[in-house]
Amino acid sequence: MNLAESVVSTALLTLSDLLIQEATFLDGVKEEVIGMQLELRRMQSFLKDADSRQDEDETIRNWVSEIREAAYDVEDIIEEFALKVALRRRSGVVNVVKRYATIAKESVELHRVGSEIQIIKSRISDLTKSLETFPIQPRESFGSSLPGGRQQQQQHLRRSYSHIVEDDIVGLEDDVKILVEQLVCSEKTVVSLHGMGGLGKTTLAKKIYHNSEVRDHFEAFAWAYISQQCQTRDIWEGILFKLINPTKEQREEISNLRDDELARKLYQVQQEKKCLVILDDIWTVGTWNKLRPAFPCGTGNFLSKILLTTRIRDVALYPDPTCFLHQPRHLNDEESWELFKRKAFLGINYPGFIIRAKMEELGREMVGKCTGLPLAIIVLGGVLAKKTTIYGWDTVRRNIVSHLMKGGGHEQLFGVSEVLALSYHELPYQLKPCFLHLAHFPEDYEIPTKKLIRMWVAEGFISCTDNEEMEEIMEDVAQCYLDELVERCMVQVVERGSTGRIRTCRMHDLMRDLCLSKAKLENFLEIYQLRSKDHSGYSSPSSMVCETRSVGRLRRLAIFVDGDLKKFIPSRYRRNSHVRSLLYFHEKACHVDKWGSIKSVFNNFKLLRILDLEGIQSHDGKLPKEIGKLIHLRFLSLRDTDIGELPLTIGNLMYLQTLDILTWNSTVQIPNVIWKMQKLRHLYLPESCGDDSDKWQLATLCNLQTLVNFPAEKCYIKDLLSLTNLKKLVIDDPKFGLIFKSRGATFNRLESLSFVSNEDSTAIQVITQCPNLYKLHVEGQIEKLPECHQFSSNLAKLNLQGSKLMEDPMVTLEKLPNLRILRLQMDSFLGTAMVCSDKGFPQLKCLFLCDLPNLEDWKVEEGAMLNLCHLLISNCTTMKMVPDGLRFLTSLQKLEIRSMLKAFKTRLEVGGEDYYKIQHVTSAVFRYCDY
Repeated sequence: MNLAESVVSTALLTLSDLLIQEATFLDGVKEEVIGMQLELRRMQSFLKDADSRQDEDETIRNWVSEIREAAYDVEDIIEEFALKVALRRRSGVVNVVKRYATIAKESVELHRVGSEIQIIKSRISDLTKSLETFPIQPRESFGSSLPGGRQQQQQHLRRSYSHIVEDDIVGLEDDVKILVEQLVCSEKTVVSLHGMGGLGKTTLAKKIYHNSEVRDHFEAFAWAYISQQCQTRDIWEGILFKLINPTKEQREEISNLRDDELARKLYQVQQEKKCLVILDDIWTVGTWNKLRPAFPCGTGNFLSKILLTTRIRDVALYPDPTCFLHQPRHLNDEESWELFKRKAFLGINYPGFIIRAKMEELGREMVGKCTGLPLAIIVLGGVLAKKTTIYGWDTVRRNIVSHLMKGGGHEQLFGVSEVLALSYHELPYQLKPCFLHLAHFPEDYEIPTKKLIRMWVAEGFISCTDNEEMEEIMEDVAQCYLDELVERCMVQVVERGSTGRIRTCRMHDLMRDLCLSKAKLENFLEIYQLRSKDHSGYSSPSSMVCETRSVGRLRRLAIFVDGDLKKFIPSRYRRNSHVRSLLYFHEKACHVDKWGSIKSVFNNFKLLRILDLEGIQSHDGKLPKEIGKLIHLRFLSLRDTDIGELPLTIGNLMYLQTLDILTWNSTVQIPNVIWKMQKLRHLYLPESCGDDSDKWQLATLCNLQTLVNFPAEKCYIKDLLSLTNLKKLVIDDPKFGLIFKSRGATFNRLESLSFVSNEDSTAIQVITQCPNLYKLHVEGQIEKLPECHQFSSNLAKLNLQGSKLMEDPMVTLEKLPNLRILRLQMDSFLGTAMVCSDKGFPQLKCLFLCDLPNLEDWKVEEGAMLNLCHLLISNCTTMKMVPDGLRFLTSLQKLEIRSMLKAFKTRLEVGGEDYYKIQHVTSAVFRYCDY
């Protein structure tokens, strides 16, 4: 399925939205819009087949590209029309607008829209007729996109054979040991290997297959290469033949069996004998379901075992959710260099060959670009094995990405790109734009997933038909899309939050290179990189690097800035009025002379949906009023900018979903227009929104899910009761608790809450009437905690600050079943003794005890906090020693001691009285403990 199919789907959504939201103004062209919808839906079915044939014929590739551009053009016409209607509304020409509805045929604008739609419809009809010259058929199935042609040839060339074993293997020794033990000693029937393409899963499986201990343990062996083109009967027959080694007569008998008889016979053989079956390269759950009737896994039979390899974690777990799941790691620097030497110097008597210093310098630099991916290192070694001069090596170094991705030309069967591209081709069409969108972000960039997900929603990648509850949970659908990209090993998790959700992610460098190349091929985005020799100003044209060039209209633009900005839009882009998203990235401080220069963005890119200006600074802190022209804007980030005032026209952004003006310790003058943005889903405000005396009305924001820094001085606190979709709320108004005195006041959807408490009863009411909290931060006096059952059972993260509790909080908190992170800070506990009991805190991973000056005695019983990984003790100066019970915390990996007395530190150092308590801890860090 092609990205073009996703573009067509987005265009269909745009047309549907127009028919629903702007129906009054469409009377004259409604038939054209509906006709366009039908034509696009018809085209979608052809795109499913055409995508898989693009490599076969350049004409088909051009056809797909033209369809994509035509769908983009439909969006442009619709959104330009909506823009003009909106501008007329604001200009007060109400009668003219009504005239468009009642006398549509006399309307110049509607006539133009209808004519342009008809032209595009004719274009698509002509393209459809041209399909008659190609063997392309409409398809409704969502199966594999790799049915034939070049991709089928690639599958044949990639086929794994068990008898071909790679001798030069590095870094798999521990993996082999672990897997052999699981196959020989464990009672688990299924062992699954998963990981990104090129990681060495098949190589590892072959090592296991031929391992002497494995050979001694099992009686029969079979290797089956599955891949995307799974012919079930052929696979069953092939496995059975290998397990029983049949005579010619038995082969003929097996060949004449019905499918169900064949599956039963293979099943019985695995029950009667100790068999090891390796299923290499399974891509889908559906493939396993086809194969499943012939395998007795999960039935209590522990004689035979299955080892399978896949790129997709869900597939790895599907045959048996309790299976042993193993992911091979990337090679470290020395392992990478060793593998490279074995490949690059094979023809010159390695290892006796003495490597020249310059050659080693170049080699190590290039190996670093492979980032531990074995396939990339093997490809690089193969390319350089044919280069015998320093000049030849340096030439490869200068074009390292191209050589890695393409391999060694015709002599080399595969480059890295062809292997990784299989993962891209297998993506469902709705995931392809989400994957390509990741190309926006710089190399090694840690991508905040909340921001990413909101951009996907703003782009229209998440269809409201993807879930029954539609818009209310589009972010949840987007989260599932991201999870699936992670499960397919196309995105790497950097950090997870307390609830297990992905907080930040990144792409492997070579996967990012693939993403960039596909984004370029699909005309998805363009990256413009500004490099300045000195950092005093804008770089000269000669130093500008355009990493991707689009062949059609530019839709998305990411600008990487090194230094300061003199203008927001490079001259070459000023006529690109069809840009939908504009993102700026900068590693260091980025300044612009004055915010007024951003008018060029507002005047030229009127169809923008996403504008990310995070971190850009200027001496002039006022945003120009021309921003009101961007009525299609869905996502606007001004986070960490120094903008001090927003114009009144910000209220024109009626479709805005995310508004981020979060700047700590600053004031931004915001006019009383937020209430107009009724599509807002995520609102991040500064600590102060100015001194305007007008009261805001937030009750109109019924779609709001996130509200950070509720402006108590400008809003009615009771308006929060109308925000029934709130999932996250940060509020520092002590009056917040009073609204819970209202009958039936609850926040059933609230998952994250940060509030200020000043009286016991208020805090208890707040906590008990937010029954589904995952994260809770309470600042201010509580005196007494609610009972354990009054907390949300989902609570995973709790931060208490200044609570002034006199009773030991651990008695209650250790009973919370899902608590993973606990912070007790700044006089949150004023007592002298604290006890963590046996079986207490069953899920706790992190515990932070900070600024508790009265705490003298802390006891940890054996059996408490069995999953604790990170412990921080800071400025608890009355505490004389750590608990003896720390020695039972075998999971503890990191201990931080800050701002404690020197004697406390001395007891914990090697040779100290308390060292035995923490000697098992991987990392112990002491800071500011010398007084």
